[in-house]
Amino acid sequence: MPRLTVNGKAYDVDVEDNTPLLWAIRENVGLTGTKYGCGVAQCGACTVHVDGVATRSCSFPVSGAVGKQITTIEGLATNGALHKIQKAWLDHEVPQCGYCQSGQMMAAADLLKNKPKPTDADIDNAMTNICRCGTFQQIRAAIHAAANA
Repeated sequence: MPRLTVNGKAYDVDVEDNTPLLWAIRENVGLTGTKYGCGVAQCGACTVHVDGVATRSCSFPVSGAVGKQITTIEGLATNGALHKIQKAWLDHEVPQCGYCQSGQMMAAADLLKNKPKPTDADIDNAMTNICRCGTFQQIRAAIHAAANA
């Protein structure tokens, strides 16, 4: 039985090794902030961090996550304080439907970790998640605000 460490807590998950990490997180661990979108790693709704790297969990096997630190949107805040990207999302009223936003925030947090002061071009290159509502301008503004926080 694979053992996953999600948001700092260990979980034994009764799944096959090739089960997508997304389903283990949602169905076995019970954290539903990570969303299913396309199932082929294109939309980004399922983005989590695996050892600090933004990873599309719908196509990432559980076996690849064993022994690694997995962070979901539920674990992005620290000691009850919102991550600066979560605060910027709220301040800039980014979500419309909100479905893709947990994946968007996880991708944005990874971007800021690697490029603390991203340009518009950096944001466009890094933020490949899809938002059907078209909140891309608000996402960009929120990322710039978080970078300046």
